[in-house]
Amino acid sequence: MESSAIILAAGQGTRMRSSLPKVLHYLLGRPLIDYAIETACKVTGSKPVVVIGHGAEQVRQAVGEAAVCVLQEPQLGTGHAVQQAQAALQGQADLVLVTYADMPLLTAHTLQRMLTLQQAHDGPLTMLSVLAEHPRGFGRVVRSPSGQVQAIVEEAQATPEQLAIHELNSGVYCFNAAWLWEALPRIPLSPKGEYYLTDLVGIAVSEGHSVQAVVAEDPLELIGINTRVHLAETEALLRQRINREWMLAGVTLVDPATTYIEPGVAIGQDTIILPNTHLKGSTVIGEHCEIGPNTMISHSQVGSYCTILASVLEKATLENHVDIGPFAHLRKGAHLAEGVHMGNFGEVKNSYLGPGTKMGHFSYLGDATIGEEVNIGAGTITCNFDGVRKNPTQIGNGVFIGSDTMLVAPVTLGDGARTGAGAVVTKNVQPDTLVVGVPARAIRKLKKGD
Repeated sequence: MESSAIILAAGQGTRMRSSLPKVLHYLLGRPLIDYAIETACKVTGSKPVVVIGHGAEQVRQAVGEAAVCVLQEPQLGTGHAVQQAQAALQGQADLVLVTYADMPLLTAHTLQRMLTLQQAHDGPLTMLSVLAEHPRGFGRVVRSPSGQVQAIVEEAQATPEQLAIHELNSGVYCFNAAWLWEALPRIPLSPKGEYYLTDLVGIAVSEGHSVQAVVAEDPLELIGINTRVHLAETEALLRQRINREWMLAGVTLVDPATTYIEPGVAIGQDTIILPNTHLKGSTVIGEHCEIGPNTMISHSQVGSYCTILASVLEKATLENHVDIGPFAHLRKGAHLAEGVHMGNFGEVKNSYLGPGTKMGHFSYLGDATIGEEVNIGAGTITCNFDGVRKNPTQIGNGVFIGSDTMLVAPVTLGDGARTGAGAVVTKNVQPDTLVVGVPARAIRKLKKGD
């Protein structure tokens, strides 16, 4: 059977107290709605339909091509919201999942259980319920003595006996599509002037249909986010889930409570992550690395056997056996080849450092291409910006840059060249030539072994 998903994302989220739509608030580096879209796609194999309302254009832009957006205007309840997706889905699928953009912990495994049960029985819908001691305002699931779902009773209308029920309705459903589109117009108007999807359970039962319920294996999956307190609580739970998965996969987290790994990150076996490390975006870490403490790596590629101590990497690339830090900063376009060493308080931007190169502390390299086995002395700076444009620096293989050298770009140093301490290099340096002074001048050709 073909299946599709509807994600409800039209609510205002007033309790967030924010000008930003609730579903665009960030959770571990990604908007809330991204989690719902990704999970729905895993289960159905197709783009979901997202029902938008409050902040519609912002949400539409954030979703992009990941889903089909339909507008609910005005917002007249969950039943009315699902109706807005009918034109986009009718005739496209046999089964329709309905989920929410503010339930980021809901897993593909749970949704797949619902789909499987709905495929196996004749009734028009399967609902997702949860067993919990604290109802948090959810409706109660009333079952017959034989275990069949008979009704969902909202907390405000429940009798004392019904309030004692611990099985709660999560509001997540899987419908037979043909029945859903036929039944939606029959939802009665509530006293609040809205149409509630919950009433479809009563409609199905009144017609003699069977309604099935899948009980969530982990109640935490069904936590909805309505306040920033909920957002923080959910982020902590998501971090625990991600960290546990990496530890089971062979990664050592010295202190999981202070380790922050976003969902898009990949880490190789036997890598050690030390406390207060943040791994963000599309970062990939190889095997047998030691990362941290106090390190932030964003959208970067790190090879195997690397050591990164108390440093920041942004859109950078490290090949194998690289060690940097403490307090190093690799900015966009930094590429450190095999075996590079970068000392403390160094900074690299849009530059390539060749294999075996060593960069001393308190140095800055920008828009530079550095050859193999180069020594970059402490305090070296590429003066790459002339006030109008960024200019390149080219340094050949085996070059020795003395401490506190200023390389005024554009400038090229040939293979084997050397600069004296404190030199200000404003002109190209020939291979195997020593330059000193301000401005730097050539004083002799170097012989092998100098």
